[in-house]
Amino acid sequence: MTDDAMIPGPAGPPEFPTAVAASMDATPAAVAADGNAITAEEAAAPRELTETGLEALLFVAERPLTRREIATLAGVDRLTVDARLGDLEVTLRSRGIRLLLSGDRVELATAPEAGGLVARYVGADAVRLSPASLETMAIIAYRQPITKAAIERIRGVDSDYTVRSLMHRRLVVELGRSEAPGRPILYGTAFDFLERFGLTSLDELPVLDAEVAARLVDPGDVTGTLDPDDDPDRDGPNA
Repeated sequence: MTDDAMIPGPAGPPEFPTAVAASMDATPAAVAADGNAITAEEAAAPRELTETGLEALLFVAERPLTRREIATLAGVDRLTVDARLGDLEVTLRSRGIRLLLSGDRVELATAPEAGGLVARYVGADAVRLSPASLETMAIIAYRQPITKAAIERIRGVDSDYTVRSLMHRRLVVELGRSEAPGRPILYGTAFDFLERFGLTSLDELPVLDAEVAARLVDPGDVTGTLDPDDDPDRDGPNA
């Protein structure tokens, strides 16, 4: 380092610190994809939701998104979100990704026909469900929301361990609590259930024959009503 490098430069004008602070306060609210600042006018301009944008958003999301969240992020109404979801669902039918719908939530997942190849990569085919887990899973899938007590009445055996095991594998989730006395927990299927069984929505569950459907009926269960305050898919007044 030379002696010249040690010599401080000329002092700036007295108002320099104030000018720097003012410029820092004027940091743009957003930055475009090319790195250029977005002006306040551009940020406030009406936005739109394209099919490409929706697909990208769902791809980077680390969890299922609700229609309300998508509408808020895109600055559009719910009807626009529903329309773009419908467009994207049709587009993805011939590709390796599918759109999963569960209540108000949406997510991307691999196509069922690619399941074997994907399973060999992630090792998912090594995880098998026991007969007890499959039986409990079926009861929850067709009867949700359902309490553990109702599951046990239908199966005739204690199901605490089986339910906890399904929750650990993220096939079953807590949907909220019943309005019945004691407010027992209500269980239902998760997105991982749809992925595991190659479904895009619960509407694709096979229709049960009369004999099997009769076995799922629990006349003593009066706890299957979800408390509205606990409903994760309940729309607010501004939805």
